[in-house]
Amino acid sequence: MAVGGQVADAGALTAEAYLADRLVDATDSYADELRDAERRAREATLLVALLPTDDGEPVVVGTVTLAPYGTSYAEIAEPGELEIRMLAVAPEARRRGIAELLVSAALREAVAGGARRVVLSTLDSMEAAQRLYKRLGFVAVPERDWGHVEVHLRVHTWTPPDAPGALVESATWLPARVVDVDGWRVGLSGGLTRRANSVLPLGAPVDVTAALDRVEELYAREGQPSIVRVCRASPRGLDDLLALRDYEVASRTDVLVRELDGIELPHGAPRTGAGPVRIAVADRPDDAWLTEWSGSKARLHATGAAAQADETSLRLARTVLGGAPAIYLTATDPTGLVGVIRAAFAEDWVALSCLVVAARARRRGLGRALTLRALDEAAQRGARRAFLQVEAENTGAGSLYSGLGFQPAERYVYRERR
Repeated sequence: MAVGGQVADAGALTAEAYLADRLVDATDSYADELRDAERRAREATLLVALLPTDDGEPVVVGTVTLAPYGTSYAEIAEPGELEIRMLAVAPEARRRGIAELLVSAALREAVAGGARRVVLSTLDSMEAAQRLYKRLGFVAVPERDWGHVEVHLRVHTWTPPDAPGALVESATWLPARVVDVDGWRVGLSGGLTRRANSVLPLGAPVDVTAALDRVEELYAREGQPSIVRVCRASPRGLDDLLALRDYEVASRTDVLVRELDGIELPHGAPRTGAGPVRIAVADRPDDAWLTEWSGSKARLHATGAAAQADETSLRLARTVLGGAPAIYLTATDPTGLVGVIRAAFAEDWVALSCLVVAARARRRGLGRALTLRALDEAAQRGARRAFLQVEAENTGAGSLYSGLGFQPAERYVYRERR
């Protein structure tokens, strides 16, 4: 979301981009509307893309407006739809994937807000934009085309895919121990990852307040913070109740999904600066795999024993990761281990997680290669659909997965009591 001076910059950029593409004339009153990003920020949602500069101050290089049905900026949205408007990228910043980043972020925000569909209008002359929309899963809906005077606008829509659901997700990442509290699943795993040390609140207990009291007592005895996942399966009003009890949003997580048809593996073996990379697949993680993973992402939000890189942490990792059927991919080059990823199975889904690439091997496409190989291996084992979870603020990972065909299906939040 835009803040401060970024809003005015976004307005100026939007008008500049439309003028550069000859979509408006400098004397057109619509140019003034494009510049008025302050109004868009008040009456709709304004997203901006930023790039760092040499002096450390980020500069606005792109923007898009999100308008739900019934708001002042929605032109064609129907009930339950969110409309994308005024997508613009600075002319000097094009061909960097910024437009795709903005539209992908818009789709994730649409899903987070519960939109049943996303809609936009485009001109025939916007060929590059139409290629982008098609790549991201939009489809043309000719019967909704519209226009005015001599302008004919083509309508495209995007519908969120089905999410795996909380039960499938949890089946691929089982806590070391689960305690039932009035139908809620309280995960206890020595502090290793929020997913394995949080409450999955399925259904509504007779007394939600009493259930939360018991949850907090359990975590207090374990010396861990009380963390609750709020998602579609949660009781209505739970998020507000948690806020009243001093639970703060610790993270927002997007569930991204894709079908497993049409996987294209890279030609030839991936390479690092040290040489070719070999990817091996195993049914369980060895100590080197566990050390690479638990030494980085596993302890990002870890508490208690899991926050230490020792045998206790490795034991917890073995327990949590070993709770579901899975395969473990390890990438090595002539210098040793350079990357790992896990693929876990539940029903016809495969869940990808634990992607880690060594610092010396980054920016060479290894993360992409590991992900594609994991998807291919999962398809060979009968999986038909894949999902993964990524924090909403992790735009780098979001861009990687969008480029691999993943689309947002759900967002949930972790609330943690401070």
